[in-house]
Amino acid sequence: MASAAELKVKPAEIEPIDMSRKELYAEDRWQEPFRKLRKHAPIQWVPESDFGPYWSVSTYKPIQHIEALPKLFSSHWEKGGIAISGNPEIFEKYNMREPMFIAMDPPQHTGPRRAVAPSFGPSEVAEMKAEVQQRTAELLDSLPIGETFDWVPKVSIELTTGMLAKLFDFPWEERHKLTEWSDYGGDVELIKNPDTIEVRLAKMQEMGAAFAALWQQRIANPGKDLVSVMLQSEAMKDMPPEEFIGNLILLIVGGNDTTRNSMSAYAYGLSKFPEERAKLEADPSLIPNAVQELIRWQTPLSHMRRTVTEDTDMFGPLMKKDDMVVMWYLSANRDEEVFEDGEAIKVDRPNARRHLSFGYGIHRCVGARVAELQLNTLLEEMAKRRLRVNVVGEPVRVPACFVHGYKSLPVQLSHY
Repeated sequence: MASAAELKVKPAEIEPIDMSRKELYAEDRWQEPFRKLRKHAPIQWVPESDFGPYWSVSTYKPIQHIEALPKLFSSHWEKGGIAISGNPEIFEKYNMREPMFIAMDPPQHTGPRRAVAPSFGPSEVAEMKAEVQQRTAELLDSLPIGETFDWVPKVSIELTTGMLAKLFDFPWEERHKLTEWSDYGGDVELIKNPDTIEVRLAKMQEMGAAFAALWQQRIANPGKDLVSVMLQSEAMKDMPPEEFIGNLILLIVGGNDTTRNSMSAYAYGLSKFPEERAKLEADPSLIPNAVQELIRWQTPLSHMRRTVTEDTDMFGPLMKKDDMVVMWYLSANRDEEVFEDGEAIKVDRPNARRHLSFGYGIHRCVGARVAELQLNTLLEEMAKRRLRVNVVGEPVRVPACFVHGYKSLPVQLSHY
């Protein structure tokens, strides 16, 4: 952890740069603005954005420090929650109360997280390995060689949606609803105007009704799935419907978007760095480290948000009570003081595991091991078949500043 002296930053040397603008991500031109911020204004007040004023934090050490101080920098949904789109007034107006344990502070956060965490422990994840291998192998064996197809729905979405369906014991034939609900649940742009808010609410209500039916089924016939885990937990069994829906959004978006977009980054990123791809193909023992590097390079969630609970000048400039603080993981994972040549993929990068893509501290992603399992398995099964992904066109990207990902990616497979 950085010392107090190390955390002090000099006054911003440049005009405010609003990194919440969706076009920066849709057009993949966020790299240079973040580089400027890291160099000249690592903590900067942005007085105007579509989401309101906020503190923009773009370097590694301050983000790590903010994450470690949940009493001073709150995640609570009543204060705005974990995304830049969180607005207590809008939540109240549209009855958008979706409390989830990632959007709670201790001690309220502790019980639900402890209830869910064992489902993602080392032994539980190890038990998933054989089935993940089987589903990944079957999918890869069904793909055409030398023909163009869209990697995102065919591979990334199919594998991650299948895992979600298994974790929730969700009806297999309806599993793609999980992807649709995840897309609506994680899209911060939908909360910017009344029409799209209503659409999102309808989708979340649809999801809530489907899982309420599963809840009733599990009361009569509990299993080892996540719904049963919630039902049997002292901390979660009596939670109100809005908290149930909130935690479902968390687990579905967290389980879907992070893994899905890292899988797409594997295809796209290694095509951009063919020498690194060749290094990985020549030495499959690099796969575990390459997985961490791909997660760092992609950073599937660009930011997390906190709300200041009392005035503080910890970082130099005065942050006032109720100010919004946006921690740009996407920038911190390229911080030159931590990651040399951070814009590049290096499959043997010695400190790849230091990435902040899963967060830091008490809110670190509870399902990180499952994401790593799925990515490791995909790369292992590709290596067994000596398959290479060749990108044959530009991707269509998610036009938002929260989920950092791909809508489509045309590719062809070949053998090496």
